[in-house]
Amino acid sequence: MKARSRAASSSTSRSTTRTPLRSSSAAATWLDRVGIAALIPGPEVVLPSLWEAVAGTREVTWANRRDDGTQEFTPEMARCWRWKDELPAKGLALVGKHFGPRASLVAPRLVSHVVAAAADRRAELTEFDRHVEEVVREHGPSTVPQLRALCGAEKKHVDRLQRALVLTNAELVPQRQGWDAIAVDLVERLWEVEPVGDADAALAREVLQSARELSAADLGGALGWRVKRAREALEAAGARERRTDGLILYLLV
Repeated sequence: MKARSRAASSSTSRSTTRTPLRSSSAAATWLDRVGIAALIPGPEVVLPSLWEAVAGTREVTWANRRDDGTQEFTPEMARCWRWKDELPAKGLALVGKHFGPRASLVAPRLVSHVVAAAADRRAELTEFDRHVEEVVREHGPSTVPQLRALCGAEKKHVDRLQRALVLTNAELVPQRQGWDAIAVDLVERLWEVEPVGDADAALAREVLQSARELSAADLGGALGWRVKRAREALEAAGARERRTDGLILYLLV
């Protein structure tokens, strides 16, 4: 049976915290509880989001207009944007585009699991990808402009290395113009990665605990997996099936 996603309908009213977060330490505690989170909620992503935990709603408000016509982040978005950089700099979260084009946050206790789960992506890296990795190894935390100057790497190469859990966000670097830039560094240099058991099942269990109920397509969308892999992970996690309107949903026993 073809898997379908129910993420948009199942999570439109969900809030991931009763009391909105007010400090980065509270955000770190929240992340340790949920395990994996998105930075900003997406219509097809079942992961809890830092935005929801800060604002108490899935409705995203990016900015307010000043009297002079310019815009500034809302207080809630300002906290999200600041903490996405503070948490990895303090070793309180793994942050980056590790599951897809949107930034995600991973609790320290799951770093080894997400690294293990990305082994297939590392096996598919090109010779140039590995060259970029070695440049970062030699030069330390680097921004995309710095990597472009050092070896000709572009954003797409950095994103691919983040999906493979080779690179991750490390720190902010001031720029002469515009916003500060994110410097990426080697995951293995920033985190102690240890061997783990069934990483897929462990990650499926974490996402399911937050979502309470989801389809294999939902899990695949959240972690960047094919539906078959997501279904197998949910089965290995011991999730119980529930069929409704031709859709197979999974729940924790």
